[in-house]
Amino acid sequence: MPKKKLKRRKIKENLFNKRRLIILNEDTFEETFSFKLTLMNVFIFATLGAVIIITVTTFIIAFTPLREFIPGYSSSKLKKDATELALKSDSLTTALKKNEAYILSIKKVLIGQLEYAKFNKDSILASSDELVEPELLKASKEELELRKEVSEEEKTTLLTKKPVSKKEKNKK
Repeated sequence: MPKKKLKRRKIKENLFNKRRLIILNEDTFEETFSFKLTLMNVFIFATLGAVIIITVTTFIIAFTPLREFIPGYSSSKLKKDATELALKSDSLTTALKKNEAYILSIKKVLIGQLEYAKFNKDSILASSDELVEPELLKASKEELELRKEVSEEEKTTLLTKKPVSKKEKNKK
């Protein structure tokens, strides 16, 4: 136990003993700067400096276009292009389904499985459309509450709005 206390005391003395840092002009040996420092002060300033540099670097990377150069981050232009391409591919798949249904019906007519009089392009295209379940079209509770709030706001704005005369309308 006493050895541990002695080691701790030595470490504490080394951390808090004052030392002088002197910067000299090498040609004239003139003292340029002089600082009184302890190892604890140096450790604290180095730690604070490192933390500040890390936070500044993080903010620079996070909130500037530099983040696009880091692997894993994609550019905003790339995201925009990807969404546009996704929308185009969706519309192309629906158009392809319609064309396939149209071609199938034409094949049936040419083979003779379908009478020509019953052939209608609109009915073929309508058959290729996907039907949405009515349950998915019903409004949720949140949507109904939002609709109610919006209608109440519209009523209050209509009541508080001043009526505009015909002369004021003509001036505009």
